[in-house]
Amino acid sequence: MVTAASTPPADVLAAGGIDPRWSRVVRVGGRSWHLLDNGPTLDAEPVGTLLCVHGNPTWSFLWRRLVAAGARTERPWRVIAVDQLEMGFSERTGEQHRLADRVAELGALTDELSLAGPVVTVGHDWGGVVSLGWALDHPDLLAGIVLTNTAVHQSADEPLPTALRVATAPGVLPVGTVTTPAFLEATLALAHPRLDAAVADAYRAPYRTAERRAGIGGFVTDIPAGPDHPSRPELDRIAEGVSRLDVPALLLWGPRDPVFSARYLRDLRTRLPHADVHRFEGAGHLVVEDADVAGAVLRWLDARDTPARAVEAHEPFRALGATLVERAEDEGTALIELAGPRSRRVTWAALAARTEQLARGLAASGVRPGDRVALLVPPGADLTAVLYACLRLGAVVVVADAGLGVQGLTRAVRAAEPTVVIGIERALVAARWLRWAPTLVSAGPLRAGVATALGVSASLDELAALGRESTDDLPWPDADADAAILFTSGSTGPAKGVAYTHRRLAAMRDVVARTYGVGPDSPLVAAFAPFVLLGPALGATSASPDMDVTAPGTLTARALAVAVRAVDASVVFASPAALRSVVRTADGSELAALAGVRLFLSAGAPVGVPLLEAAAALLPAAEVHTPYGMTEALVVADVTLDELRTAGSGDGVCVGRPVPGVRVTVSALDADGEATGAPEQAVGVTGEVLVSAAHVKERYDGLWLTQQESARDAGWHRTGDVGHLDGDGRLWIEGRLAHVLVTADGVRTPVGLEQRAQSVAGVVSAAVVGVGPRGAQQVVVVLQPEVYSHGPVVAEPDLAAAVRAALAGTDVAAVLVVEHLPTDVRHNSKIDRSRVAAWAERVLSGERARL
Repeated sequence: MVTAASTPPADVLAAGGIDPRWSRVVRVGGRSWHLLDNGPTLDAEPVGTLLCVHGNPTWSFLWRRLVAAGARTERPWRVIAVDQLEMGFSERTGEQHRLADRVAELGALTDELSLAGPVVTVGHDWGGVVSLGWALDHPDLLAGIVLTNTAVHQSADEPLPTALRVATAPGVLPVGTVTTPAFLEATLALAHPRLDAAVADAYRAPYRTAERRAGIGGFVTDIPAGPDHPSRPELDRIAEGVSRLDVPALLLWGPRDPVFSARYLRDLRTRLPHADVHRFEGAGHLVVEDADVAGAVLRWLDARDTPARAVEAHEPFRALGATLVERAEDEGTALIELAGPRSRRVTWAALAARTEQLARGLAASGVRPGDRVALLVPPGADLTAVLYACLRLGAVVVVADAGLGVQGLTRAVRAAEPTVVIGIERALVAARWLRWAPTLVSAGPLRAGVATALGVSASLDELAALGRESTDDLPWPDADADAAILFTSGSTGPAKGVAYTHRRLAAMRDVVARTYGVGPDSPLVAAFAPFVLLGPALGATSASPDMDVTAPGTLTARALAVAVRAVDASVVFASPAALRSVVRTADGSELAALAGVRLFLSAGAPVGVPLLEAAAALLPAAEVHTPYGMTEALVVADVTLDELRTAGSGDGVCVGRPVPGVRVTVSALDADGEATGAPEQAVGVTGEVLVSAAHVKERYDGLWLTQQESARDAGWHRTGDVGHLDGDGRLWIEGRLAHVLVTADGVRTPVGLEQRAQSVAGVVSAAVVGVGPRGAQQVVVVLQPEVYSHGPVVAEPDLAAAVRAALAGTDVAAVLVVEHLPTDVRHNSKIDRSRVAAWAERVLSGERARL
């Protein structure tokens, strides 16, 4: 039975905020299509046209926000969102449409519309493949492509995703897709968060009966799972043709998709290596519903027309691993790994040989420059050797902190899309079980049968043996090629991958050497992995103390003293959490071993003067420094203990002056707490801290929008920290931009208030958070007292009064107490204010909540 196209009912349009003027029916060759087209409501000549194609079982309603946004922007875009035949409110012809048919039908529609360029195609699900087919057939009109959770290739010998295997099963397909709305309902259930009821009903509106759902079944039937499927030739044509497209491309992805998983994104990135990519963490298959895809598309379109910034002038480049080549005959100690009975000493010659062997072994095993290799190995000799081997080869090392936990680590590693995971046994078990990478390499002993059970390809020893036999040429990688993906701590949201080139890693080495004088004459002990790994690049003998690096509080004073004695260290680095543990466990017997240390560094979170003074008592000859930096720029500023004493108290934490080669400015906060000001160095202006330096990250990996936001001021990286510069050029950090409070009395930053609260007797730590709607947030202080009674969460009246007195001038709505304030996973020092704020809001709403 043929049913002509129609416009959706008024209540369906209203549910999506769709202007009725956008909805229209177009006849093409005797068939009728429904589409949304904002052209009639544009006030100016459009820049171009966005041609949006939905998948199965959605319809043009999917693109409603993009249709609206294209009409509202200062540079308007005409947006045409089609309902494919048999779908949405387009005609029901009763025919089976193959992939080639749908591509041709879309072309006939755009011919009828007299569509002129430039055209950017936008596709989702199987609409992505159809849109790409149109793109290949209309190169004269095509200006760009945007894809969201789709696939252009399905190997004939690779199984379909589980959800599609179930849907395509002969006994299930008609019942699940046509007879009942099961397939439709399962798709709608993939939204994160759950769809609003009116929106979900709007998606259901075209598919109320089995007759109107026939197209859903037809789409599923047309999935070319096998080599003999009628649509296989067209899918292969499109998959092969995509690699030849040289227009700008944008891939917007929901990682929580059970259908189009990471392997499909990886395939698209291989075919479109020039594509910009943004992964919306937490979003899934219906990424267009889950995230602001419309805003992302329009921002990307604007960025395409923005002139590229000038190429930066570069200092002479010296590869990070050059020192290992230069000291390949040196039998002196390069590093000592202290791990109880497994401790070992490695010479420069042995480290250089091992590195070269592993680089050649990796190459011989099939790892190529640009391939990503995740390293899940504890700091020490193995991690150092394999890291420098990857850099020597040109493979991109992926480093994520095990302290992120299984869920956080899984999210991070999958986001980086490594082809190889090198790890210890428990890491390999997780990697295989959670499908982090296709190839696994062991970095230590495995129990009997584990290698076979996990499908481990080789061990590091086997790769080294393979490398010893290799005589192939191994060129050094280009200075501006990607070298590493380093993940942030995840203290203000999901950990982000930070991409560094070889040049920028080398610049990081150089700024550390220049600022602290670390080199061949400066043996180093580091209870923080980045500094351990920089040791060989700096030419410094390094030692890893006996501790669990995922738990900095496990470092004891005795373990630190043993490490210092082992290399006669003159430089020590420890995070604040590790430093507190050292001070707590010291009994005076370590003083002799620590007396020769000339430089002590502690960073990763604010470090109070009392803690630094306690450390100085243990290291009497050391100059005590607290560097300020981040994963995106390891060292930005530096301050000594003496300078902190001179600076005194202020609104925030003094982190000192920018180190040589670094520029710092701030972008002033507006009345809404947003950093909208132009970069400036005005004294006393509170704003987001901006940094410019040769060692600042290249970009955020797979987070195009995040990168655009962080680099919206040409030449500057927006750090997300909030602070101000004083009259002596010192930087004071007042908190994170995400934690700024916007109250009825104005904008407040948390750190200065927290410091004042912590000055109250009996308070160990404090977090200041905002509760309520932004613009009318209430200031809530959450304390960790010295004595916690496990009683009410509201502070005792005397303690609350003392805190309010310390915060005079700020209207404090409530003072709460907890046994422990949650901290970040990497340094165990940064308070997780977002978590505290969510807890405080629940408690003050009358809920029983645990922090």
